[in-house]
Amino acid sequence: MVLSDTSTGKPKNKQAGNRNPRESFSRQSMKPGLEARIAATRILAAVIDRKTSLDGMLDPEHGNPAFLPLNDADRGLVKAILQSALRHLPRIDAIIGQLLDNPLPEGARSLHHLLVVAAAQMLYLDVPDHSAVDLAVEQASGDPRSRRFAKLVNAILRRIGREKSALLASVEDLPCMPEWFMQRLTDVYGEEHALAIAASQLEPPTIDLTVKSDAIGWAERLGGQIMPSGSIRLDRFRGSIPSLEGFDEGAWWVQDAAAALPAQLFGDLSGKHVADLCAAPGGKTAQLVMAGGNVLAVEQSKSRLKRLEGNLARLALSAEIRCVNLLAMDAAESFDAILLDAPCSSTGTTRRHPDVLWTKDLSDITKLASVQEGLLRHALTLLKPGGRLVFSNCSIDPTEGEDVVSRVLADDAGLQLVPIDPADWPGLETAITPKGEFRTTPAMLPDLGGLDGFYAAVIAKT
Repeated sequence: MVLSDTSTGKPKNKQAGNRNPRESFSRQSMKPGLEARIAATRILAAVIDRKTSLDGMLDPEHGNPAFLPLNDADRGLVKAILQSALRHLPRIDAIIGQLLDNPLPEGARSLHHLLVVAAAQMLYLDVPDHSAVDLAVEQASGDPRSRRFAKLVNAILRRIGREKSALLASVEDLPCMPEWFMQRLTDVYGEEHALAIAASQLEPPTIDLTVKSDAIGWAERLGGQIMPSGSIRLDRFRGSIPSLEGFDEGAWWVQDAAAALPAQLFGDLSGKHVADLCAAPGGKTAQLVMAGGNVLAVEQSKSRLKRLEGNLARLALSAEIRCVNLLAMDAAESFDAILLDAPCSSTGTTRRHPDVLWTKDLSDITKLASVQEGLLRHALTLLKPGGRLVFSNCSIDPTEGEDVVSRVLADDAGLQLVPIDPADWPGLETAITPKGEFRTTPAMLPDLGGLDGFYAAVIAKT
């Protein structure tokens, strides 16, 4: 199916109408589809050059000013372009490099991003080549920074159109990861597994559901399959999630199969006082409630707290909700069970969020690991003797998982790791480390569509 390529209406607000004063475009005189390409180029620049998260810029109400005035069809096109561009960026860069007689000037970043946006459409989307080329040349011609390169843009993109198959073949062995992260994966997992992780992020992300009950029945009704985690994976679903049977009555919620694992490590929580310390958006909170716990859901972000409240309301599940930084919680308030799904680099979710690898670096991972360690140490002061804490996150770097837990356990003889028994997790045995921790990577379960990368460990307090 060819992606929609439409003109747009008036800006919704003054901010939305802002444009780069260096670009001589008038919204009224733009060719249909040009405004979407300009938006994609600006947002790509913000991700690559300013390390800005993509999700925030694509927010329908508070996103990037270039994105807000677009209609729904153009917004969808921008998202598709950016996802493809970021997911395949090393290969796109290599192809563009092959076609340049000389590297682009250092100050030509806007031109570089323009070429990437156009090439992504031609190489990886169903946008007609002539449309991508025409609009890219128009965009370059209207930007004083790139105007003198308009003929170069035309020449490079026309060659991509003519030589597409050969160019794609020339880069098919190039991992679609930044060099720093590919090296890190190789150091941790070995070259073969690292290459498998890199390849897995090119696969389309799956949609997994956690159901309240009757997983077999819901899998049949929704046309999905049951994963080893107990989740239901939909089969190539492309519609609207709220339109699915069971959504309105709160029979299930969207949650990656790997993300559904940590809360299950507690088992039956009936009658127990339970804390979910980084609770939003609420999937794990819902699991803890369904396991019988008397749950306190803690979240310090007011906006994320509203999302948590909305999700629990739709699911008709009840938990005490508190807006507070968990570090401010008093140790006098203690819990039988604590789930700490800590903020992290999110490097295990690159199938869904390909911008992550371009907005983070190794120093971010180190800083986040320090934050996680502080949160874990404080969370353990809230745990009753005899209680259990599950520490988890969606990073695939052990700096943010195994290393954090190892340091904390080494400092307190009253804590011990509770090994996870592979026999309790048929189909996921390879995801359990020799020490008994969960460590999933995106390369696991390829025949079922893969998993997000996740880490989880169970800590007991004596």
